[in-house]
Amino acid sequence: MAAATTRRIIFVPGKNLKPPVAEHRAQLFRCLVHGVGRADPDAARAIANAPDMFMTIPWNPLYYGAVKPLGPDQPWIDALLTRDGPTADEVREALSWRRKAAWAMISAADFLPLLIPLLPDPAVKSAIQETERYFANFGGIGGRVRELLKTPLREMLARGERVLLIGHSMGSVIAYDTLWELWHVEGRRERLDTFLTLGSPLGMRFAQRRLLGARERGARKYPGNIRRWLNVVAQGDLAALDPTVADDFAPMRTFGQVEAITDIDSGIFNYFRNAEGLNVHRSYGYLVNPRVGEVIAKWWREA
Repeated sequence: MAAATTRRIIFVPGKNLKPPVAEHRAQLFRCLVHGVGRADPDAARAIANAPDMFMTIPWNPLYYGAVKPLGPDQPWIDALLTRDGPTADEVREALSWRRKAAWAMISAADFLPLLIPLLPDPAVKSAIQETERYFANFGGIGGRVRELLKTPLREMLARGERVLLIGHSMGSVIAYDTLWELWHVEGRRERLDTFLTLGSPLGMRFAQRRLLGARERGARKYPGNIRRWLNVVAQGDLAALDPTVADDFAPMRTFGQVEAITDIDSGIFNYFRNAEGLNVHRSYGYLVNPRVGEVIAKWWREA
């Protein structure tokens, strides 16, 4: 009975170099507990007392062949945890006309990929170009990355554990593809309790055209092993150009493959900043947000 009610949180990071696995995991867990604490202090204390149930999927060292030091980000993470929200200037920056102009160009490029080299935001442009290695599965890298997530997922779901799978940015694409393979290729019929995507590009046509199952039809196009899907996008996050997924993946509900898909994209502000300025896409900033904390706390309490 105990195994059937065990809770697990799996976090799949986004792209780019990350700190050494243990250090990265520790900082993500700090931010997650802080965010939950802003929504539900009792749930936060319970989660903080069960650190072993939280794990990350270290696909970045495999993909890039390197790690980066945590040091430069550490003081900024510490500062983030002392704050209750964005400043008025940060809100204005997240909603600035420059971001809106960039949004218009990225939106056009999403329809016409030939425009990608002309994108004004180098971070977004590199993100699109860099992920091609994963989508094309060069050297089998896509399959190897997904296997890192499949291994613990197979075991947890087979034991009947309640799993909250969090995918940030590119990590949400990896998580989605992994679930599709488990359902359609491996024929596994266990269901994931909750899929939480943060700053996800899954609403973009660029990503949708490259997902596993994109060329399939009907129910085979989508995974059938997600019970609930919640998608959170911060204001001004250009990596999640289209902030909604409920419309794009609505057939999953029609086919009975998911109970609910909910977009949370109103009034969400990611106020992580470092020496380079405000970064509304960073995972640390998403995890400390009380709206994200509320989702995690609700999942925790439902057990």
